[in-house]
Amino acid sequence: MERIRIRVFGIVQGVGFRPFVVRIAHANAVTGTVTNKGPYVEIFVQGTAAQNEAFIHDLKIKAPDRSMILKIETEPCEPIDETDFTILHSMKVKGDIFVSPDIAICPTCQKELYGPANRRYLHPFINCTACGPRLTILDGMPYDRERTSMKEFPMCPACEYEYTHEETRRYHAQPVCCNECGPELYIMDTDIRRDAALKTCRQALCDGRIAAVKGIGGFHLCCDATNQETVMTLRRRKTRPFKPLAVMMKNMDVVRRECEVSPAQEKILTGAQKPILLLKKKPNGKLCRAIAPDNPYVGVMLPYAPVQMLLFEYPDDLQTPDCLVMTSANPKGAPICRTDEDVRENLMSICDLVLSNNRRIRLRADDSVMAWFDDKPMMIRRSRGYAPLPAAVPVQTDRKILGIGGELKNTFCLTNKDLFYLSPYIGDLSDIRSVEALRQAIQRMEDLLEIRPDVVACDLHPQYNSRLVAHDLGLPVVEIQHHYAHVLSCMAENQLSGEVIGIAMDGTGYGTDQTIWGGEFFVCDEHNYTRYGSIEPFVLPGGDRAAVECYRPAVALLHQHRLMDQAAALHLCDAGTQDVLCTMIEQHIHTIPTTSVGRLFDAVSAILGLRLTNTCEGEASMVLEFTAMQGHPSDPLPVKIKDHQLMVKEMLQALVRRHLDGEPAADTALAFHHWLAQGIAAMCRQIREAAALKRVCISGGCAQNQVLLHQLKEQLTKDGFAVYTHQMIPANDGGIALGQAYYAAANPEKGE
Repeated sequence: MERIRIRVFGIVQGVGFRPFVVRIAHANAVTGTVTNKGPYVEIFVQGTAAQNEAFIHDLKIKAPDRSMILKIETEPCEPIDETDFTILHSMKVKGDIFVSPDIAICPTCQKELYGPANRRYLHPFINCTACGPRLTILDGMPYDRERTSMKEFPMCPACEYEYTHEETRRYHAQPVCCNECGPELYIMDTDIRRDAALKTCRQALCDGRIAAVKGIGGFHLCCDATNQETVMTLRRRKTRPFKPLAVMMKNMDVVRRECEVSPAQEKILTGAQKPILLLKKKPNGKLCRAIAPDNPYVGVMLPYAPVQMLLFEYPDDLQTPDCLVMTSANPKGAPICRTDEDVRENLMSICDLVLSNNRRIRLRADDSVMAWFDDKPMMIRRSRGYAPLPAAVPVQTDRKILGIGGELKNTFCLTNKDLFYLSPYIGDLSDIRSVEALRQAIQRMEDLLEIRPDVVACDLHPQYNSRLVAHDLGLPVVEIQHHYAHVLSCMAENQLSGEVIGIAMDGTGYGTDQTIWGGEFFVCDEHNYTRYGSIEPFVLPGGDRAAVECYRPAVALLHQHRLMDQAAALHLCDAGTQDVLCTMIEQHIHTIPTTSVGRLFDAVSAILGLRLTNTCEGEASMVLEFTAMQGHPSDPLPVKIKDHQLMVKEMLQALVRRHLDGEPAADTALAFHHWLAQGIAAMCRQIREAAALKRVCISGGCAQNQVLLHQLKEQLTKDGFAVYTHQMIPANDGGIALGQAYYAAANPEKGE
């Protein structure tokens, strides 16, 4: 007989891995033990050489669907006298820790949910080893029931039998429960509970009312997505006139009815993560216009929690809508509500009733959002289903790092050696509630991952709350320029080191010259950067107000390039406002220079009469992009590079003239996108001549613009560049923490 010690690293906790190991051990007639050690699962297996080899083979190729084996280590050891294969109590040791994200309901549990003969028939919290909450209920590692919020619900005898017997589907399923012993639903602040609560909520949705519904990682605001009046009521109450609302659809048949969807997209929608996926709307669907006004896309997801499935289908006399708005339940700028107390404080003026439950959410996890580019997913918001899976980065350091992220779309990053763990989405830190949520989430993630940072990396901006939090932690601080961190996040995701051409395009970032950057060309590596060039600077009259009132950068550009005689015909603002803005510009009153591509998009959107103001971040830019999608190629706008700057004057003159001559806005919008792509490519060619670099990394919020990104990638590839973009890490500020952490890891002398 031979005995082998096996250590399995990766996502091997919370996915039914130990029960799986027991089954393949018995199938191969080997003896031994399996133990959850926290950072890894430890297996001792004893049998003949052939039996052990067959066991290891099964371990590698038959692992549970939701697991992710990163590494297997084996070593021989002395045989012992044993007759069985068993699960031992978890034993905590130090090392890399991998926490499973929450997992959408599996097909088997879904079948049981609607099986009248099953004892979990219609149970809103049904789960098994292959599905259910993980990260959001976890108190500590190793992942066992006593270290989750399910410890508050003692198992009934039937559930305990399943939990302790390997022949069942729920052998060591930590959140296991049933209608007799699990959490229960209730309508908040009433005596309505369990199935009556669910029916009450279903009736409210049928009646055109708005409900707050507690899910796995927080609350959603929910209503009939086909009811224009109800959706407009939600928009008014939430002060959200334009920003699209996510829609949960009953099943794939409904998705196909409402949207264009490819087999590859369907695979993402129906997978274990079930993110929100942006799909093109079909023209004759049932969704009301108010779901995504002036937008060809709609964010779609399928039910991933049992309670969501029961909202769609339940054995009563009601026929609920097959498309439900399922948007994050939070007031503008605040984090998603996690507790009943959060709801009472923030949502009672928005919703008509609250369907809650008594299972505690330990850590918020908003829904992940993906776009689709080059027939692959492109992450917009990385959260539920994906966080905190680590990224492997091409640098290793012994010190522990906290990359605290940006001000908008905040996520943070914790590191251990070459593993970089990105948190779930936090939100915009301009709201003090999001700042507190950030502090709480950092503490909980540090506890779960057993990482105590030695240094914190943050943005340079002196007024960012993220920077203030970083300096409050009592740790050495490393400050990194915003756009350099963007490029580093793209390098990290693509596992690049060494010099690259970095392109960073967004709305706002504090530059080292104390101006607002946002259209930057770098020659950089993981140690340093040189700002080679930029978009031609222009001024923002009114500072931050120019990010909301798009006519301000438009007037500034017209004034700078002596086109004010055309301003009246463009109807940007009234004459009095125009005079005030011109005075501010001429006398340098509350103006700040910028190279922001985001503000350039806003200005062009205003000039073309598409949007004069932003009611949400990026609105004018998005409408310009969607308008360009309808355009036809026309004469190119002139591209000029001077003194390492992409000049705006000649382009702007031609764009204004063509617009006032009556060229369709869609054609002009498309020409502007072509101009920007061609200008960036021209700058890259210039950098290649100067620095002999062929690798280009593209990042920043504007790199989510698919019209621009498609044209840019096509042109750069044609020019012989190797082009790297984001896929599973957001190009926007939601990915910037990865770049911050990468810099601090690659430069251990910083922050000492």
